Amino acid sequence: MRKYAALLPVAVMAFLPLGSIAAEKVVAQTTPDLSLRVEVENSIGKGLTWLAGKQQPEGYWAQSEHPAVTALILTAFQGDPSKFYQKKYQKNIKAGYDYLATNVKPDGSIYSKGLPNYNTAISMTAFMVANNKAYEPILKNARKYLISQQDDFGEKGMGDHPLDGGVGYGGRGAKNSDINNTTAALEALYYTRYLKSDVANDPDAKDLNWKAAAQFITRSQNLPGQNDQPWVSGDAENKGGFIYFPENSKAGEMPVGDGKVAFRSYGSASYNGLLSFIYAQMDKNDPRVVAVKEWLTRNYSLNENPGLGKDGLFYYYHTMAKALSIAGIDTLVMKDGSKVNWRQELAKHLLNLQNADGSWVNKQSARYMESDPHLVTAYATLTMEILYRGL
Repeated sequence: MRKYAALLPVAVMAFLPLGSIAAEKVVAQTTPDLSLRVEVENSIGKGLTWLAGKQQPEGYWAQSEHPAVTALILTAFQGDPSKFYQKKYQKNIKAGYDYLATNVKPDGSIYSKGLPNYNTAISMTAFMVANNKAYEPILKNARKYLISQQDDFGEKGMGDHPLDGGVGYGGRGAKNSDINNTTAALEALYYTRYLKSDVANDPDAKDLNWKAAAQFITRSQNLPGQNDQPWVSGDAENKGGFIYFPENSKAGEMPVGDGKVAFRSYGSASYNGLLSFIYAQMDKNDPRVVAVKEWLTRNYSLNENPGLGKDGLFYYYHTMAKALSIAGIDTLVMKDGSKVNWRQELAKHLLNLQNADGSWVNKQSARYMESDPHLVTAYATLTMEILYRGL
C-alpha cells in the first residue's frame, strides 16, 4: 500500500504523544508565503482572544448540551502556532477540559443530552491533543464506545445492508449512519490507535471493522463499478463525489437523462469521503480515491459549499483544509491547466470574512448551527491553523 505524503492533519500533529505516528511529516508548499503567514497567525490570535472572552463560568462555550462545540474550541487553543495564546489562556483551557470531563459517561461516551456518537468523537480529539496521560483512560473507554456504535443492521458481519459499517449521530431518532459522523468517528479512532488495547490481554477489546467501514464509505460515493448499490450514478456532474448516506443527499436529486434521477454529490460530504478513505488506509491510487479527488478539483469553490450553496460553508472550509493537507495536495490543477494554490486562496478568503472583533459567522445561512459565532469561529480558527502550517 502506498502511503499518503501526509498522514496527519496539521491541526493535531504537533500534539500527538511520543510513540505514535508523530514522526510522519506534513508536506508544505515549496515557496513559503511569509507575509501571508504572519497575517494568518495574527488572525488566529484574534479568533482565540474572542473565544476566550466568550467562555461561560462553568467552562463551556455556547451551549452546555453540546460539548462538541467546547471540544472544537479547545482543539483550536491547543493548535495555536505561536503558543502565546495557549499560555495566556491556560486557565480558560483548563476550565474547558474540566467541563468536558463532566460529560464522560460510564459506557465511555462523552455527551450531555444527545448525539452521543458525534460528541464523543469530537471530544476525543480535544482530549488527545491535550497530550495529558491523565486523559488516557477517557480516550480508551471512548474508543471502545465508538467501536461499539458501528452499524450492522442485517446479518452480522455480512455487510448486507447499505448502512452497514458506518456510524451515525447516535441517540434516539438519530441512529442512521452518515458520511459526516462516520468520518468524525474514523478520525478519532485513527489518531488514538496508539492507545489500542492489547486484544490478547483484554478479551473485551475489539477493533473497528475497517473493511465494513470502507464498504459504507464506498456505498456513499457516486461511482459505478465500485459502489454496488442500484441508485449510483456515473453522470459527469456527480461521478466520484459523495452523498450524505446511500440514497440520501443533502443536495437533493437531479435528472440525468433517460428518465433516471441521481442523488447529487456535494462538497463537504466529498471531502469527508476523501478523509474517510485515508483513515481507512486506502491506497492513494485506488480508483475510488482518484475519483473523489477529480470531483473535488472539478467543483473547487470558496464561494459556496458545492451543491449546498452557503449552507455549512465554514464546516466545508474546515473539511477542505484537512482533506487536502492530509492528502498532500499543495495545488489543484484546473480543467484549463491553471494551477490553484488553495491554501493561499482560502487563507485570504477567511481573512476577508473575519469580523473586526476576531470572530467569524456565516452571515448567509443559519443551517447546521452556522449562525452561532462560537462554532463558526472554532471552524475558521482550526482551518487557519491548518493553513498556517502549510504556508
